[in-house]
Amino acid sequence: MKTFAGAITKKALLKEIKWHRTQDMILQGTYGSEVDGKWRGCAVGCAIHSINRLANKSLATNDHRVYETELGIPEWLARLEDSIFEGLPKEEAIWWPERFIAAVPEGVDLELVRWKFGAWLMQENIARVQKLKISESLKEQVLDAIRQVLAVHEAAIKTGKWDESAARSAESAARSVAESARSVAESARSVARSAESAAWFAESVAYTRYAKKLTEILKETK
Repeated sequence: MKTFAGAITKKALLKEIKWHRTQDMILQGTYGSEVDGKWRGCAVGCAIHSINRLANKSLATNDHRVYETELGIPEWLARLEDSIFEGLPKEEAIWWPERFIAAVPEGVDLELVRWKFGAWLMQENIARVQKLKISESLKEQVLDAIRQVLAVHEAAIKTGKWDESAARSAESAARSVAESARSVAESARSVARSAESAAWFAESVAYTRYAKKLTEILKETK
């Protein structure tokens, strides 16, 4: 599957999405609806609304598969764009749809992006876990499980193939550790509640990093 191999060009789509921003039509929390007498939608909703305008179609603005059929962008990547959009602060979110499309290269297969972004996430998770104040034995179990997942992604980046057997083994290890960690999470719940505002801010910052890293990976993909 190659990006922008169909009738809709990147240039035309980007122009449409910029128009959505200048018309204040980009809004978190909805794939597409009338708000104060004007149509507004999320990152995916606006992109599909743009596709409909360009191709004279009536595709559902909540159908992530449209990215595959009309743009050659994998469904999983459309969902990732969507998730990042909803997690970003409002002032950053309105710029995200065009940042995303601007970063997507033309005429390439984007599966490598999945593995690179997944590997980066695992590295992020390793750094977070290393800072946790939990028992060393549990920490090592968690780190080992994450490293197994990281290894699967790194192998896919090198070989160009996803190892299903290794992925299932890593998933099994992760599930086992999750069970061990569940009791720890329960005992920490009251502490987590008291830190909700700080956690929200940290999550918002994290989505900004996700957006930055994803665009970097997209731009370097050939």
